[in-house]
Amino acid sequence: MDIDWLGSVRLFVHVIAATVWVGGQLVLAALVPILRSQDPGLPKIAARAFNRVAWPAYWVLVVTGVWNIAAEHAEAPTGWTTVLAVKVALVALSGVSAFLHTRASTTLGLALWGALSGLSALSVVYVGILLAG
Repeated sequence: MDIDWLGSVRLFVHVIAATVWVGGQLVLAALVPILRSQDPGLPKIAARAFNRVAWPAYWVLVVTGVWNIAAEHAEAPTGWTTVLAVKVALVALSGVSAFLHTRASTTLGLALWGALSGLSALSVVYVGILLAG
């Protein structure tokens, strides 16, 4: 059995970072109503704490994503590049909308940018599965 150790580490780090970025958003979104019921300021405190872990995870995703492209592009089947372009656009949308969420000052802005970041992050996971085959 030949094992691609470097490739497995690359994929492992990418999946762990995705777990933090995407899963963390889902968990935080589920906790917001509970936190808000205890103290209206708690969601913002929790979001700041999450951001200290989430943003490094996002950038690890970007770096390992580029690494994945470099490693897999040569063996890519037809249509792979098109699906990859969709994934890259969704990654950018997730990051930009998450950044705008951190800057939002209205309830509508927080809800809109938070939902867009979460939905685009979930979409990235799905498209990543398509790429993986």
